[in-house]
Amino acid sequence: MSEKKTTKRQTLSGTVIKKSGDKTVSVVISRVVVHPLYGKRRTVTKKYLAHDEKNEVEVGSTVTIAATRPRSARKRWEVVTGEEK
Repeated sequence: MSEKKTTKRQTLSGTVIKKSGDKTVSVVISRVVVHPLYGKRRTVTKKYLAHDEKNEVEVGSTVTIAATRPRSARKRWEVVTGEEK
């Protein structure tokens, strides 16, 4: 009866814009939102701080981040995969 329950974590894909300290990267996520009444499209961008355990991603690379436990006051995401530029 010692089965582990695995939960599917929320994932996002974005671009690394800054290496902000040891094992921390800043990732920007852009998405297009359509206004419900007027139909105008606009780009919404949001920045997330993500934990990079191995310090392997570089600025400009595309990464996938997943939700995790709070690592610091603003860091609640971790880098899952890092693709090249």
